Amino acid sequence: MALTADRNTPYRNGDTISAPVAASTTIYAGALVCADASGNAVPGATATTLTYLGRASEHVDNSAGSAGDVSIAIDHGKAFLFKNSGADAVTQASLGKVCYIVDDETVAATDGTSTRSAAGKVIEVSSEGVWVL
Repeated sequence: MALTADRNTPYRNGDTISAPVAASTTIYAGALVCADASGNAVPGATATTLTYLGRASEHVDNSAGSAGDVSIAIDHGKAFLFKNSGADAVTQASLGKVCYIVDDETVAATDGTSTRSAAGKVIEVSSEGVWVL
């Protein structure tokens, strides 16, 4: 039903989110983190079924656990500096375009012939790596 009066709608900033960690998974602090097809947090990898979430703000070891036994805090909605792929380097021509996940610390310019999931938009390319928003 549509509102007929003012509503005090709760909110939060969303710059840190929490997600359950996939079974048999370890995620290192600073890693590029994704959601798998079930919505569980996994480290970035070359796959087409991942959704980019952000950067792990902590180290979580669920290597002996089931999906959801532990959760991880993920920094979200900010630009993060990841390594640039040597084989498929992001260049200045990628500014403002989507880059793609290679692993939990590396991004590439292309989807690798439909083998990689999207990371985020490139906001800067430097000798240090790629800033991804």
